[in-house]
Amino acid sequence: MIGEAIHDDTLKALVCQHVVREVVVGRLEGDNHRWTLSVRLGAPTARLIPVRSRREPLRIWTSAKAVIKYADAVGLRGFVVEL
Repeated sequence: MIGEAIHDDTLKALVCQHVVREVVVGRLEGDNHRWTLSVRLGAPTARLIPVRSRREPLRIWTSAKAVIKYADAVGLRGFVVEL
Protein backbone atom coordinates (compact mmCIF):
# COMPACT_ATOMS: atom_id res chain seq x y z
CA MET A 1 0.00 0.00 0.00
CA ILE A 2 1.29 3.45 -0.85
CA GLY A 3 1.66 5.85 2.05
CA GLU A 4 0.94 9.55 2.10
CA ALA A 5 3.40 10.53 -0.65
CA ILE A 6 5.66 8.96 -3.27
CA HIS A 7 9.47 9.23 -3.49
CA ASP A 8 11.38 10.28 -6.62
CA ASP A 9 12.93 6.88 -7.28
CA THR A 10 9.57 5.14 -6.95
CA LEU A 11 7.98 7.64 -9.34
CA LYS A 12 10.70 7.01 -11.92
CA ALA A 13 10.08 3.25 -11.72
CA LEU A 14 6.32 3.71 -12.07
CA VAL A 15 6.77 5.99 -15.09
CA CYS A 16 9.02 3.38 -16.74
CA GLN A 17 6.34 0.73 -16.16
CA HIS A 18 3.58 3.02 -17.56
CA VAL A 19 1.57 2.80 -14.32
CA VAL A 20 0.96 6.54 -13.90
CA ARG A 21 -2.55 7.40 -15.12
CA GLU A 22 -2.56 11.17 -14.57
CA VAL A 23 -0.13 13.88 -13.43
CA VAL A 24 -1.36 17.13 -11.87
CA VAL A 25 0.79 20.18 -11.14
CA GLY A 26 -0.77 22.72 -8.83
CA ARG A 27 0.04 25.68 -6.66
CA LEU A 28 0.62 25.13 -2.98
CA GLU A 29 -2.47 26.06 -1.00
CA GLY A 30 -1.99 29.50 0.49
CA ASP A 31 1.15 30.29 -1.54
CA ASN A 32 0.77 30.98 -5.27
CA HIS A 33 4.54 31.12 -5.80
CA ARG A 34 5.24 27.47 -4.93
CA TRP A 35 4.25 24.38 -6.93
CA THR A 36 3.60 20.69 -6.23
CA LEU A 37 3.29 17.61 -8.43
CA SER A 38 0.88 14.73 -7.79
CA VAL A 39 0.17 11.48 -9.64
CA ARG A 40 -2.85 9.23 -9.95
CA LEU A 41 -2.22 5.49 -10.17
CA GLY A 42 -4.76 2.86 -11.19
CA ALA A 43 -8.43 3.72 -11.49
CA PRO A 44 -9.63 7.16 -12.62
CA THR A 45 -11.25 7.62 -9.21
CA ALA A 46 -8.05 6.86 -7.28
CA ARG A 47 -6.68 9.67 -5.13
CA LEU A 48 -3.83 11.92 -6.18
CA ILE A 49 -0.53 11.05 -4.50
CA PRO A 50 1.92 13.95 -4.06
CA VAL A 51 5.64 13.63 -4.70
CA ARG A 52 7.80 13.99 -1.62
CA SER A 53 11.43 14.95 -1.15
CA ARG A 54 13.92 12.96 0.89
CA ARG A 55 13.68 15.30 3.87
CA GLU A 56 10.22 16.83 3.58
CA PRO A 57 6.80 15.17 3.31
CA LEU A 58 5.97 17.28 0.24
CA ARG A 59 8.30 18.29 -2.57
CA ILE A 60 7.87 21.95 -3.46
CA TRP A 61 9.21 23.85 -6.48
CA THR A 62 9.56 27.62 -6.64
CA SER A 63 8.58 27.94 -10.30
CA ALA A 64 6.56 26.15 -12.94
CA LYS A 65 9.69 26.00 -15.09
CA ALA A 66 11.44 23.95 -12.38
CA VAL A 67 8.52 21.50 -12.29
CA ILE A 68 8.74 21.10 -16.08
CA LYS A 69 12.47 20.28 -15.84
CA TYR A 70 11.77 17.74 -13.09
CA ALA A 71 8.92 16.12 -15.05
CA ASP A 72 11.15 15.82 -18.11
CA ALA A 73 13.98 14.30 -16.06
CA VAL A 74 11.63 11.71 -14.53
CA GLY A 75 10.23 10.79 -17.94
CA LEU A 76 6.77 12.32 -17.72
CA ARG A 77 5.52 13.46 -21.12
CA GLY A 78 2.54 15.54 -20.05
CA PHE A 79 0.58 16.86 -17.11
CA VAL A 80 -2.42 18.96 -16.17
CA VAL A 81 -1.87 22.33 -14.47
CA GLU A 82 -4.35 23.49 -11.84
CA LEU A 83 -4.12 27.20 -11.10
